Amino acid sequence: MIKAFLTERRSWIAAFLFQQVLILLIAFVDPSISFENVLYMVYLCVLFFMIFLWVRYRKETAFYKSLKTWENNLDVTAISEPETPFESMIERSITGQTEHLKQTADRHRLALENEKDELMAWIHEVKTPLTAMHLIIDRMEDQALKSQLSYEWLRIHLLLDQQLHQKRMSFIENDLSVEFIQLQPLIFKEIKDLQSWCIQKGIGFDIQLEAEEVLSDAKWLAFIIRQLLTNAVKYSEASEIEIKSFQKGERTHLEVKDFGRGIDQKDVPRIFDKGFTSTTDHHDQASTGMGLYLAKKAAAPLLIHIDVHSEFGAGTVFTLTFPKRNQFERVISV
Repeated sequence: MIKAFLTERRSWIAAFLFQQVLILLIAFVDPSISFENVLYMVYLCVLFFMIFLWVRYRKETAFYKSLKTWENNLDVTAISEPETPFESMIERSITGQTEHLKQTADRHRLALENEKDELMAWIHEVKTPLTAMHLIIDRMEDQALKSQLSYEWLRIHLLLDQQLHQKRMSFIENDLSVEFIQLQPLIFKEIKDLQSWCIQKGIGFDIQLEAEEVLSDAKWLAFIIRQLLTNAVKYSEASEIEIKSFQKGERTHLEVKDFGRGIDQKDVPRIFDKGFTSTTDHHDQASTGMGLYLAKKAAAPLLIHIDVHSEFGAGTVFTLTFPKRNQFERVISV
């Protein structure tokens, strides 16, 4: 800050130094003037000027130091009171712009809330004809057509479900209900929902649940498992998907293993990024790149860690690591 202050005042400093040099030059040229006396006076003036600069530096930079450390969080109370007319002009300008930004942010926040509410209401309304459509499909006798329509219905259902949970994600902490959950009925329900798709692709399931229950939120855990199962089924053909749970130390682990096309190693660090699909099969229009991103995002407040190991052409293993019981209870109490 002192460098900036001296740079700002360089013209004043240069004028003062030029004045002192001029006085010394006159005293040196004019023999009637005592050069030693003038030199002593110049020395005192320079000393006084340095003290003056230091005092002004302390006084004038307090306001600008507060601006430099200001976190730009629209809270102008952290800025020091202005001491000069110019500082008052800057303070008024910042305050005015801050108030304008606050009003704009409030309007945008309100518009987003309204849009989110409207979208969620629309999704719930769409579920009614979607349910009716499913009942109609169940009564169809043409098995080939029934299978195709069931698959397309499932795609629509999963996309709507994904969109609904995405909009709820912003207030997931308010929606959590942590309890002990039996894994078997939860996993079986998710598999049953994917039944028509699995039959169409010739996919079966090998389920081994050594650890039978976990401490989590049933709705959001089901959503995470749904994304992993959907991803496994989507990239598998005529094979089995293995689902295992086991206890390791104080933590419960749940594995979802498929024997599909796998993930290229260069893509593994990016699979949880929003909108990322694949670099090896980039023309795949069916993939949205949102499922794993939302699963990872939903897992964070549940203290669930998601690991992935994959070999391209051999398959992929997703592992959910659940938190220790006391760790979850400590977070809930906070």
